[in-house]
Amino acid sequence: MNDTPDKPSGSAVLPAGSAGDRSRRSDRFGSDGVSGFMGMRWDRPDTVRLAIRPELINAAGLLSGVVTYALVDYCMGSTLWPHTSEEEHIATLNISINYIQTATDGEIVCTTELDRRNRTNAVMRSEVRHEDGRLLVTAIGSYAIFPARKRPRAS
Repeated sequence: MNDTPDKPSGSAVLPAGSAGDRSRRSDRFGSDGVSGFMGMRWDRPDTVRLAIRPELINAAGLLSGVVTYALVDYCMGSTLWPHTSEEEHIATLNISINYIQTATDGEIVCTTELDRRNRTNAVMRSEVRHEDGRLLVTAIGSYAIFPARKRPRAS
């Protein structure tokens, strides 16, 4: 990982790219309705934060597992993205997640490490921690790497 990644300003939801040619790639992996609704904020491509809000709490009064799963998936994707070329796209194949603890307030942070990337696959591992340091989630994931498809232009 780059030691001095570009930082998004303020509460940006776009992950920053790596230095050099790949820094311009951050616009290809950006905010969407899910990450925007959840309030995901990128410190770096491998670190995503989220403030726990009432809308993210389930009927049992705990942080929904869907939230931490999505945080892991987005963080894994943004971690892998700088390690791909303009001609490659990625897709989640599998994420195995272990829910260790939960939280009801504060901020959570997901960090991801890329363990291996070859021509067609990548394997990563993530942790989600509460701002107080408690480990909430561990996960491993695999992603497909494939040639970008040309899409027909709209008329």
